[in-house]
This record gives sequence, structure tokens and C-alpha cells, in this order.
Amino acid sequence: MAYRTYLMVCAGTGCVANQSMKIKDKLESEIRKRGLQDEVSVVTTGCNGFCAVGPLMVVQPDGIFYQLLKETDIPFLVEEHFVKGRLVKELLYTPPREKAPIPKMSDIPFFADQTLIVLRNRGLINPENIDEYIARGGYQALAKVLTLMTPDQVIQEIKASGLRGRGGGGFPTGIKWETCKNVPSDTHYVICNADEGDPGAFMDRSTIESDPHAVIEGMLIGAYAIGSREGYVYIRNEYPIALERLQVAIKQAREYGLLGQKIFNKDFDFEIRIVRGAGAFVCGESTALMASIEGRPGEPRAKYVHTVERGLWDKPTCLNNVETWANVPQIIEKGAGWFSSIGTGDVTSDAWGGSKGTKVFSLAGKVNNTGLIEVPMGITLRKIIFDIGGGIKDGKKFKAVQTGGPSGGFIPESLLDLPVDYEELTKVGSMMGSGGMVVADENNCMVDMAKYFLAFTQAESCGKCVPCREGTKRMLDILEKITVGKGTEEDLVLLEELSNMVVESSLCALGGSAPNPVLTTLKYFREEYEAHVKDKHCPGHSCRELIQYIIDPELCLGKGHGCHVCAKNCPDGAIVGETKQVHTIDVMKCGKCGICYDVCKFDAIHIE
Repeated sequence: MAYRTYLMVCAGTGCVANQSMKIKDKLESEIRKRGLQDEVSVVTTGCNGFCAVGPLMVVQPDGIFYQLLKETDIPFLVEEHFVKGRLVKELLYTPPREKAPIPKMSDIPFFADQTLIVLRNRGLINPENIDEYIARGGYQALAKVLTLMTPDQVIQEIKASGLRGRGGGGFPTGIKWETCKNVPSDTHYVICNADEGDPGAFMDRSTIESDPHAVIEGMLIGAYAIGSREGYVYIRNEYPIALERLQVAIKQAREYGLLGQKIFNKDFDFEIRIVRGAGAFVCGESTALMASIEGRPGEPRAKYVHTVERGLWDKPTCLNNVETWANVPQIIEKGAGWFSSIGTGDVTSDAWGGSKGTKVFSLAGKVNNTGLIEVPMGITLRKIIFDIGGGIKDGKKFKAVQTGGPSGGFIPESLLDLPVDYEELTKVGSMMGSGGMVVADENNCMVDMAKYFLAFTQAESCGKCVPCREGTKRMLDILEKITVGKGTEEDLVLLEELSNMVVESSLCALGGSAPNPVLTTLKYFREEYEAHVKDKHCPGHSCRELIQYIIDPELCLGKGHGCHVCAKNCPDGAIVGETKQVHTIDVMKCGKCGICYDVCKFDAIHIE
């Protein structure tokens, strides 16, 4: 049935957590109440990307973008927009520091500056309806390779595109496929790594939630290219929505004859099984992941045994992450030349040249427009953070951005014009990683942030090798010592030496990259370390043992105004003063929780 209007309601994890499914139900109820059910259809989509303003809805085909919706908004919205034909301005998006709302999604800077390949279907289809994926060109690339291309031609097309693994390593995808295919064996495996464990990262989860069939189609093409009949998706159990939509998509593909035997009536059989991960960060590493699938502890092995030769159950195995697989159908459909025209550098004969295509990032931290974005390789950090991201929250000053997840490095303001690609990020001590991007402002302590991310990787270490198990623990001990004001200049020297040792001698990439947050903060923000060590002062006012809350008597308007808010809210009873009198803080009782700072109406409380 054709409708004149479609209400595309975001049903990604973030919006669902903010009751978007109740909003969907309310929309359907109000539309029926007004007799519009034959004209207006409500469609649930995957993640739309703009997580900061969810729950959200896009009215198609006009592209009107409504945001921060509540159930109570819906009756008025339906009456105004669909009965009276008037936009509800207060529910439209208004950029920070501007007054005029922007009605159309395509005009909003967050969306306007993106280039969509992996996320091309986001917000446009119901991810649980295979027909909608097919209507958008889905499975045409699979049909093309099975009817018109040999496996070697497929591999050459992927090599020529310059596609590199989006899971963090950046290894040329075509070379991996070719190497795996050429290993003599009666069995080859294909694996999709959906075990995304980085703090602040949600690229793979959202991709599967929005477009699971793109991942399945990519795996099918890869399986045909390397001669595989069996594949696995390793997905963490903490992703219930993505898991459910993937299960639905696999079932639908099987019903349509796109999985199973004699696909497209060709001599090609392929089946996909799902394996749920238990939340171990180290299982994002390929060999640990394969060990987990086999039912063994998720521990990495030495890299001199390549998984493309001896991987899952000692058979040649081709593993790529969600984003890599989702790129494949578009490359086959539109051609290697189209894909390689996007990005930086040149594609060499061995496919190592440049950073081609786009990259999906989860933009998080102290930035106005948090969410999921897809941008061309080579875009600058400044454009991502200040144009797409809308700048720093509350008008604060930018300090740093961490790329590459907990194992990535911190990049300072002086490098904001750095092009984002594999080579440039590596040059400055960071990495592309799987695509996490966390922004820090002037109130973030870089020593404390380095400690936070190192604590994560240290806790997630499998413990198999000594450098990672013991080295990261000793590094963390030093950082904790520095943040409580007990650090010495000798500690800084030792911290740097330990970091380099762990990088050089760890068994796998978890340990080898774990020191990156420490090394980059030491390189670009050494003055903050020295302030902690020499002055026993935290410039970011984050390390509780090194700060003190002070009430300015000139600004404290408790006298004569009856304000007693800080004292009422102090959990430690540390604020002294009668009602209508100037208050003071007993530093011996103060637990430095910061509640008084947050509740003071007169900006009388300062941090020193």
C-alpha cells in the first residue's frame, strides 16, 4: 500500500532507551484517531545517527526532522503537522548558539557534511524488513558476483578499491581475502567481528541495528571469493537489539534463498551462525575471538601463525569487522574506481596505498552533537568536531580528542587540522582503531583520562603475557600515585620507559597499544603531569586529592538573602554558616564531591 507520508521513527539503542517505541505507538494511535491511517505510515528504523537529540523522527518524503520527542508532544504534533499543515517549530532542531530552527534533516550541519556508504540506509528502511533492503538495491551486488564474476575477479576488485580493515589494523582487505583463498584446504571460514568493546564506541552495533542485510551480503560476497561455505558473526551479548535484528535478517535471507544451498541456483552454498561473546574486550582480537568461538578461553596467540592460513579450528579463516563487510556490496555494485576516488593517497599494486573510502565514527564526550557519523577519509579533526559535532559543550575550550578507543592516543588543539586517515593518525601517536572518538574540554585532566583508559585495558588484559599483565599494572600504579599528589619526577621517567617496554614486547595488539593514552598525554600535555608532580595541583580540577573548594565571601549572597542551598545539599556536613550569613567550607570534612559547586546560584564556590 502506498502512503503519502512516512514517519521514520528512530529505533536504535539510544532512542529506544529514551522511549521511542512508546512514541511510535502514540503516533499510530493519534493517526488512527484522526482517520489518517490510510495516508500516513509509521516506520521504525535503525539508528539515525544524531544520538544527542533523540528520540527523533523524520517525516518523509519532505525530510522534516523532529527531535527530543516525548509522548506528550505527539497529539499536538500530529494535529499541527498532519491536519493543519504547520511545522511545530519548538520540536525542530536549532543549532547551539543560534535562534532559527532548521526544518530539513539534509540542511542540518550534522548530516550535511557526511558521506554515507556503510550507513547509506540509516533512517530510510525498517531493518527487520528484507524487502525494504532489496528495494534500495540490496543483494544486487551478490547477484552480480554470482552471475558475472569469478572469485578472483571479486578479489581483484576489492584490492583495486583500496579497502582496508575497519576494525583497527587497517590491513588491506583484498590481500587478506587472496591469501586466505590460496591456502589449500577442504574448509575455509568467514567471520564477522561484531565484538565492539571500546568505551564510547557504538559503530558496529548501530550498523547492524540499521542495516543487518548489508553485513550479511558482504559476508556472502567474501565467502564466494575465498571459497567458504560457513561463516560466523561473533557479537557481544550486551547488544540485544542488534542481536535480534541480525537473527531476523539471517532468517529472512534464508527464507529468500540467499543463505543455504544453491544460492541464485549456482554452485555456491553458505550458512551463517551467530556466536555471542561474553563481554571480554580482548576477544575483539582475532585469535582470541576464534578461541572463544571454539569454546576455549579468549586468549590471543603469537602472530607468526596467521589466521588466514590457520585460524578457526586450524583452518584458513578470513575475519573482518562489521564496517568492512558492509562496505563490500557498494564496492562491487559501484566499482573499485568509485570507492578509491574517495579518501587520501594512491592505491598501489599491493593495495596498501592510502586510506580510501569513508570511516564511521562514534562521536562522544564534551561535544554538542554526539552520535554516529560517516565521513570521507582525509577530513580534518576540526571539521568533525566543530562543524559536524557542533563544537564544545557549554562554550568551553577544546583541549584534546582521543581517537581509536581506549588504546588510541590523545590529539591536542595544535593538531586539529590533521587529516583523519590511517597514516596521519599513526604519525602523531594515535590510531584509527575501530572508530571511537572522545572529545575532552578544558575541565578534563589529561593525567586522569590516561589513567581511566589504562585502567580499562589493564582490567581487560587476558593476563597471558607478562609485559601486558604486569607492565600495565605498574603503569597504572604510577598514574594513581601522580593523581593523588604523591608522584615524583622519577615516576615520569619510569612511566615513559614502562610504556615503551609494553608496546615493544606485548603478545597482542591490546598490550601493544594500551600505553598510547599515556605516551600521547606525556608528549602533548607534559605540563599537566608536571603540575601534578611539582605543584601538587590538577589544572583540570578533576583529581579530588589535589583540589579544594573555596567560598568567596564577596559573592556568597547567603547574607541577607536566606540562601542555605550549599549547606543543605552537602553530604559531609562540611559547610558552616547560619541562614542569611556568609558560609565557609571546613576543608577537613569536605569530601570534594562537587555538589556545592553545582547547586550554588551565585557562582560563589571556586575550585583551587
